[in-house]
Amino acid sequence: MEHGAPPPLIGAPVKRREDERLLTGRGRFVADLIRPGMLHVAFLRSPHAHARILGVDTTAARASAGVAAAVTGDELRGHARPIRALSRMRGYAATEMPALASKKARYAGEAVAAVVAESRYAAEDALDRISVDYAPLAAVTDPRAAMATGGPLLHDDAPGNLLLSREFSQGDVGAALAGSAVVVGDRFRLHRHAAVAIENRACLAEWEPGTGALTLWTSTQVPGMIREALADLLGIPAHRVRVVAPDVGGGFGMKSALYPEEVAVSALARQLGRPVKWVGDRREDLLTSTQAWDEDIEAELGVDGDGCIRGLRAKVWADVGAYSVYPWTASIEVIQVVSFLPGPYRVPHYHGQAWGVATNKAPMGPYRGVGRPVSTFVMEALLDRAARRLRLDPAAIRRANLIQPNELPYRSPSGLVWDSGSFAESLERACEAVDYARFRAEQRHDVPARRRAGIGIASYVELTGVGSAIPASPGADIATGTEGATVRVDPAGTVTAAFGLACHGQGHETTLAQVVAQELGVELDAVRVVHGDTEAGPIGSGTYASRSAVIGGGAAILASRAVRDKALQIAAHRLEADVRDLELSSGVAWVRGAPDRRLTLSEIARSAYAGTRRLPTGMEPGLEATRFYDPYIGTAANATHVAVVEVDLDLCSITLTRYVVVEDGGRLINPMIVEGQAIGGVAQGVGAALLEELVYGDGGQLLTGSLMDYLIPTAAELPWVEVMHLEHPSPSTLGGFKGVGEGGTIGAPAAIANAVADALAPLGIEITELPVTPERLFRLLAARARTAR
Repeated sequence: MEHGAPPPLIGAPVKRREDERLLTGRGRFVADLIRPGMLHVAFLRSPHAHARILGVDTTAARASAGVAAAVTGDELRGHARPIRALSRMRGYAATEMPALASKKARYAGEAVAAVVAESRYAAEDALDRISVDYAPLAAVTDPRAAMATGGPLLHDDAPGNLLLSREFSQGDVGAALAGSAVVVGDRFRLHRHAAVAIENRACLAEWEPGTGALTLWTSTQVPGMIREALADLLGIPAHRVRVVAPDVGGGFGMKSALYPEEVAVSALARQLGRPVKWVGDRREDLLTSTQAWDEDIEAELGVDGDGCIRGLRAKVWADVGAYSVYPWTASIEVIQVVSFLPGPYRVPHYHGQAWGVATNKAPMGPYRGVGRPVSTFVMEALLDRAARRLRLDPAAIRRANLIQPNELPYRSPSGLVWDSGSFAESLERACEAVDYARFRAEQRHDVPARRRAGIGIASYVELTGVGSAIPASPGADIATGTEGATVRVDPAGTVTAAFGLACHGQGHETTLAQVVAQELGVELDAVRVVHGDTEAGPIGSGTYASRSAVIGGGAAILASRAVRDKALQIAAHRLEADVRDLELSSGVAWVRGAPDRRLTLSEIARSAYAGTRRLPTGMEPGLEATRFYDPYIGTAANATHVAVVEVDLDLCSITLTRYVVVEDGGRLINPMIVEGQAIGGVAQGVGAALLEELVYGDGGQLLTGSLMDYLIPTAAELPWVEVMHLEHPSPSTLGGFKGVGEGGTIGAPAAIANAVADALAPLGIEITELPVTPERLFRLLAARARTAR
């Protein structure tokens, strides 16, 4: 009987294979790991945002019961060099970040000493017996003030606290603005943000004295990067360093950097010859994990009488915190803001200037969306404001400016290239889905209601699956533009696919298995995906920047096709058939027209491992392949978000009543997982728009250091998120895949802010700061009431 082609797995809404393990409490996180003879470490953290460290006395701590060691920054420096994030980027100043501060503490919460003990309790108790002599210094928490002459200086090798200065320019923006019919501008802020992954950071290091090998289990997105960095900082050959990311409870970019705790724990394990474990608590996580989105932006947009953009100018002061994180440097956020500001629109004249400024706060690092939520908020707010000035509908001004399909590929004013995009289509579909025209027809601005409805639009474009043409960290000795896959078939016919990626919620064990199974021609259950272990897979950097489906999926396709080709050659040899007459699906190879002439993949694999006598002449034994994929530039993904809100002027509350996302994620591997990514991203965007803000006092103390103060959204704050897909395959990537991991967070803050501004438009109130908390809304309404008197 002739075999029928099985239904395609790529594009199928397969349930996540990892969910049963995780939802039933059988996950294996760092906190669950126990090693023989394991010690626990606790870190003493500076209470000062800026202070010289004159001395650290650990004598009493060393004498405490159960304590194996108490170390200072000076002592640890002899075992581990400071972290230094390098870059060839123009205008960048590299600075050092020690595993433990020794001469100066640069933010409140920076570790200055460590205690290693038989239990975490003993380690925490012994911290109280360490005496530190501080000489407090003036702290600076505002980037503009930090640049001022004569102010507090964080690093001697960064004059004016300037870690980065960049400029992008196209055309003559001054003349364009001067010739515009309408120019709108303002100062915008999207305040400091935390990732708040459900699992706090944690790591466990073990040193093997006999082999001189180090194993680090860590809650990270980038085990490959951590391995290379640790080898360098600790002076260990890279082949003797193994980094494992077990189950990881969320990362959102925050876990894609090398942290001082990972260096310290590794150095202490080697020094003591015993495993050393650290599990951070929520306070430490909010205080010391990388933070994001703290930019101060001045922007102005010029349009002609029809609403067509003539020019855009922006200045961005980014508060990058006390240090440059490895490997992303202080540039990661601010460069994204200024380079993505034009968005999916035609901007003939553009000038963007950006400064990354060191302050006495925790370091800035990547967070879901990486700068694009900020740039989208600013650009979309300016478009709405220009539309109101011209008495145009906000949807109409976008139609006039969105890049059209016949203009693709399109080079943006900052030099980024959009290879594809359905910008106008996503706008129209989103407006149709929410019945935008009807909302506008029924919206009444002439009624003095205390509850006002508003609707907001946000369109964006993001670059995903970035290849080697745009290195994420130029100058660092790491490869961020490639990824590898090893696909192996064992004699039982089981397929193992190993990657350098590290899953922290994306569903790699499902989606990558779908790709391998379809390309190889086997059942999904026959594929096992291995990831997050530098010894188990090919060299790779990890999971971040919406790259895993694009680059990891591309590598999976190449490796699977190589294995499939070899399997068919072996089958043709065994069946005495022409390889061009063979099919391979559902784990069986057969001759077209003669389905009884067949071999299972297990039989083929046994031949592959049995020796050369059962193989075609010249073929080496084995049935596996390793391939690397580099998409070079990457591919553009885009979406339009529409939010509908109700603003209660008496309660100063904002309620989301409807939310629509129309997203072009290319060829979807698993639509159900993609939808989950979009909804989760929107939830975080809701937090950014309405709730979440890391507040620092003038002295550099974090005032929102717990989840009682740092508010995150719950189901009560979220509407039903309606997600629709425009499945236009990428012309630039193998498989046609695009990245979809960050889009929900990019579009949501802008859409919600515009909806609130739309509701408040009759009052003349504009939204320039996020989040729009009840207090911030109250102050806006109160200021309006005062001016109306």
